Order: sequence, then structure tokens, then C-alpha cells
Amino acid sequence: MKPFAYLRAGSAAEAVAAFASRSDAQYLAGGTNLVDLMRLGVATPGLLIDVGRLPMDRIDGTPAGGLLIGATVRNSDLAAHPVVRSRYTALSQSVLSGASGQLRNTATTGGNLLQRTRCTYFQDITKPCNKRTPGTGCPALNGVHRDLAVLGHSEHCVATHPSDMAVALAALDATVHVHAATGERTVPVRDLYRLPGDRADLDTGLRPGDLITGVELPPVPAGVRSAYRKARDRASYAFALVSVAAVLDVRDGRVRHAALAFGGLAHRPWRADAAEDALTGAPATRASYVQAADAALEGAVPLRDNGFKVPLARNLAVDVLTRLATTEGEGPS
Repeated sequence: MKPFAYLRAGSAAEAVAAFASRSDAQYLAGGTNLVDLMRLGVATPGLLIDVGRLPMDRIDGTPAGGLLIGATVRNSDLAAHPVVRSRYTALSQSVLSGASGQLRNTATTGGNLLQRTRCTYFQDITKPCNKRTPGTGCPALNGVHRDLAVLGHSEHCVATHPSDMAVALAALDATVHVHAATGERTVPVRDLYRLPGDRADLDTGLRPGDLITGVELPPVPAGVRSAYRKARDRASYAFALVSVAAVLDVRDGRVRHAALAFGGLAHRPWRADAAEDALTGAPATRASYVQAADAALEGAVPLRDNGFKVPLARNLAVDVLTRLATTEGEGPS
């Protein structure tokens, strides 16, 4: 492992200032992804700035009736929080479907959102990879890509984003709080990530040194329910082949509000705007859900070995929406 310097930040401002002083700095919280990448030689920071002990480990209600989740809240604590479980069920389910119990006890909210792809070419420094070293190529295009993208990819990268939590947060219209050298700002989770285009090395729109300090969830109106489901190769500790987070409000047999996001299909959590447009005002029937899922996946461009993801995503979305609709009248979830 390459030698590195270490600094335990005493505040968000100190962390951001320290990052600005080095071109090779990286933030460290739970370390469940970064430490692995350092062991592989993919990440080689010269300075690690430890933000894991900053006072950002609380989950508090907001004046508007939502929740503010600190960036260093552990995944296990987030999933078990009673308000998250009852009102933001998709978020709790997404966290519980990710990693192992041991990792969830260490991984943080902010770190989960910023984890890097698990594409095998990205993690193997003996192979070329535009995400790791821009301009070297994307061998996954014609190589091993069964688990990779069918939406929004480019000739430069077909990697997928690995976070389960980010998919649920995108569907729940969550907002990320960011502390930067220029001040504080908020970014909707659905706008946090970017597609690869010709800069596959850039996962998000964050600027160097930007520090996520929290995630805010809006209030849940009465009757609105949510759920998250994940299809994977084994029952636990596996990344999604396809995942679906859905938010649904059904009144008098019609869809009053719907939000749908997919994981495992693209470089970012994929918010299905076309599906939501098709669902809003439509009858709460399986036919409507099939039509909406087809609209969401219309632009899919599968690679040689991952075409199965399209019908899998379609069926998973229809099933999640159908199950949510049958719980009408049971209160918020």
C-alpha cells in the first residue's frame, strides 16, 4: 500500500480546508469502499481526511415534517430508525438489502452515496479503464459485461452505480446537503450523479473538496407508500442485477402520484420520468404498470450478454407497483 498522511478533521470547515491544501486528498468515513480500493491500488490518496467522527451522526425531524440524516449515520442505524421504517420504507429496505450486517455497522450514509462502481475492469489495475484512467478505453464493452449498464451508457463506459440506498433516495426526492469551500448548498439526489458521456471518471457533479454533510427527506403525505426490491445472483451480500424503488399514492382506483427509480441499469440511479408520466392519473391496474415500465425502458440499449436485464426490470417494477397498490388505505409507509 502506498504511504499516506492522515488527518482527523475537527469540523466540516477544517476538512474542506485541508482538502483544498492537497491535490491528492480524499475523505474517509466508514472506509468500507475506499480502503478496499486502496488495497487494490485503484485509489492512491496522499492524504486521508477522517470525517467519520464529525458530529453528523444524528437523524432529526425537520420543521417541514421530513427527516435530516447526518452523513456519518451508520447504515444499520438508518435502516432500523422507526420513522425510516414506517414512513420511508423503501429506504430501510434498500439499506438492508445492501452488503452484510457487519459492513452496515460501519458504512455511512455519505460514503454509501459516493461508493465507486464494482465493474471488474475498474477494480483491476492491470486492465485499461476510462473510469480509472481516462483515455485508456472500456474493455467491458466487448468483454465481461453481464452485470453492467443497459441505459445511459456510452462508448467510454458501461459501468453501473452500486448503491442501493441512492436508488431509494432518488425515488423519495431526497436532497443532499453539501459543505464546500464556497459555502453550503443542496443538491437533489436525482441530480447528484451524472452519466458517463466522454468523462467516465466523473461519477457525480460534486466539485473537488465538496463534503456531503447530510441527506434530507421531504415529508410523506398521508396514504403515500414506498418499497424497494432487488434482484441479484444470491440472497445476500450481492450487488443488484436490477433493483426498483417505487413511491405510490392510489386514491379511488387511480394513481394520484408515482415515483420510480431503477438500480443496476445505469451509471447512476435511473429515475423513470416517462413511467411516472404514464402512471399519473392512470387506473391502478397491472396494465397501467406494464405500460409505465415499458415506457421507462424504451430507450434501453443492452449489450451482448445483459439483455435479460430489460424484461427483469420490467417484471420487477410491475410487481413492486402491484404490491404497493394492494396496500391502499393502510397509511403511509
